[in-house]
Amino acid sequence: MSWRSKTVEEERMEFVQRVLRKEKSKSALCREYGISRVTGDKWIKRFENGESLTDRSRRPFHTANRISIEAEQRIITARKEEPAIGAAKARKILMNSGWEDAPSISTFNAVFKRNGLITKEASQAAQHIIRFEKECPNEMWQMDFKGDFLLQDNKRCFPLSIIDDCSRKCLCADAKEGTKLDGVRKSLIKTFNNYGLPDTILCDNGNPWGSSQSSSITKFEVWMMELGILTIHIRMKHPQTQGKVERFNGSYKRERLKFYTPKDMFDAQQCREEYRHFYNEIRPHCALNYEVPSKIYRPSKKVYCADIPIWEYPEGTICRQVKSSGYLTFNSHGFFLSEGLGNKTVALVPTEQDGIYNIVFRQFRVAKLNLHTNTIISRRVYLLNDDPREKV
Repeated sequence: MSWRSKTVEEERMEFVQRVLRKEKSKSALCREYGISRVTGDKWIKRFENGESLTDRSRRPFHTANRISIEAEQRIITARKEEPAIGAAKARKILMNSGWEDAPSISTFNAVFKRNGLITKEASQAAQHIIRFEKECPNEMWQMDFKGDFLLQDNKRCFPLSIIDDCSRKCLCADAKEGTKLDGVRKSLIKTFNNYGLPDTILCDNGNPWGSSQSSSITKFEVWMMELGILTIHIRMKHPQTQGKVERFNGSYKRERLKFYTPKDMFDAQQCREEYRHFYNEIRPHCALNYEVPSKIYRPSKKVYCADIPIWEYPEGTICRQVKSSGYLTFNSHGFFLSEGLGNKTVALVPTEQDGIYNIVFRQFRVAKLNLHTNTIISRRVYLLNDDPREKV
């Protein structure tokens, strides 16, 4: 003969019947059956109401916030059109296009999740970032080449990007055949004609704006100084300093290059322009409270002029013309300054320190001359007045 164990429902029935027969106090029976007084009262009440003593389903009777099939399909379509765009940005884009009663961000995320539209990579990339920016448009532009990539015709494309630090607006997204100064100059002139001149340009130390052994101050920096623009270089191995242009480059890679490789350079330029329009006019930015950059940006009041005006140094200033080799002569000594300043006129201005002169080009200090050691030191471009780095 086999022993049959009691089911949970039979245990509950037995407990209720013993309570009603008053075999023991309710508290004693609850302790015996290992349940609380509240649970015991629940089973007694259900028995008296003629209800079953089996466990009820915990599934809600209805889903209050379940969206319609049409709304869900609209969200899915938006995600598939821009698979690298997150829920908050996707929602803002749809609202900007006329969907006034769009569901919450969490609902967008839920739709993405249950339809397999969130990758592990995207989840890991989502993190809070502390951001810093200039107060006004055109105080600083960030400029950089994104890493080159292979086109379908087996040529390499070097994407040049220029981002306004305050508004995040992409002012230039050109596809270049290389990183030489001539190509950069053409793109910058186009950008200057469209938007005016910035106060400063932030860039890394690479070609063509960075320094090299033969030219500590580059032709790019000299050209910028002639336009009244201060060039600031990031610290070596600190790309995060150029966070906004790096973010643009990363977004372009995730949101476009991941899904399509341009056929040739012409196609690459068309793709870059398409994405620049999307980035500026459609894609919301969380750092801008989900506005688009074009609503924040205003063109500069400083107008670009191709003819560089002659610079007049104050009367009595010691002036020297730098040779094409980069050398200047002072006190019967030759000093190597920079090939970038070749054939340009610089001024030597004595400082409060004996034997130390500032070497000045237009309104910028480009180096210092130490007559005690007959060496040029501190080769770095600074504004003579109101340099932004000296405010920190």
